[in-house]
Amino acid sequence: MPDQAPAAALVRRAAALIFDVDGTLAETEELHRQAFNEAFVRCGLDWHWDRTIYKNLLRVTGGKERIRAHDVVQGSLPPLSDEDIAKLHGVKTAQYAELVETGSCPLRPGVAALLAAARARGQRLAIATTTSRGNIDALLSRALGNGWAADFDAIVAGDDVRYKKPAPDVYLEILARLRLKAPDCVAIEDSANGLIAASRACIPVLITRSMYFRDDDFTGAHLVLDDLSELERPG
Repeated sequence: MPDQAPAAALVRRAAALIFDVDGTLAETEELHRQAFNEAFVRCGLDWHWDRTIYKNLLRVTGGKERIRAHDVVQGSLPPLSDEDIAKLHGVKTAQYAELVETGSCPLRPGVAALLAAARARGQRLAIATTTSRGNIDALLSRALGNGWAADFDAIVAGDDVRYKKPAPDVYLEILARLRLKAPDCVAIEDSANGLIAASRACIPVLITRSMYFRDDDFTGAHLVLDDLSELERPG
């Protein structure tokens, strides 16, 4: 286990903590995969994404972008239109919300404690993610209550920027909204794409390993933890 003291110090002195969502706040990717597969059935597609296929598709950031990438590989004739993809993704998003509502996707260990400690210290909180606002709300309304958004000073989702991770756009937009400098913040991520995005914005990064990305190359991260509960453990 890595020495958690440097990570705890980094987190405590930050003016703002910026969280990724999928894989970071909760292990959501399996629910996303299930929701995609259900959407395919409902929309009459004979696609099925097993874990291997989905892990490869996760290198493509954004749900609609993953659908497009898979459609290209399948060589569909005619290819799915933008309207088709938007409709399919809408069905998937609704299915994801239903799955989250069952309570089968709690926050990861240490997340709730870190959020509470940050609020007690007067730190600002933000979200920088490639997922949609609907997905964010479905997850955090269930985990934190309907008023969850009031605890976050800035929320930037994938559709709010031109380019998704590993582009730095979501992080640059967060910095602009918070009116903070990059070194005064800490990004909390779970993937190489997230690490690259935050690093390109010059924000220090703490990685919490997740199910699908735990073997990514995290070179350049300030520290890599198995989960955020390690921040609570005495050194």
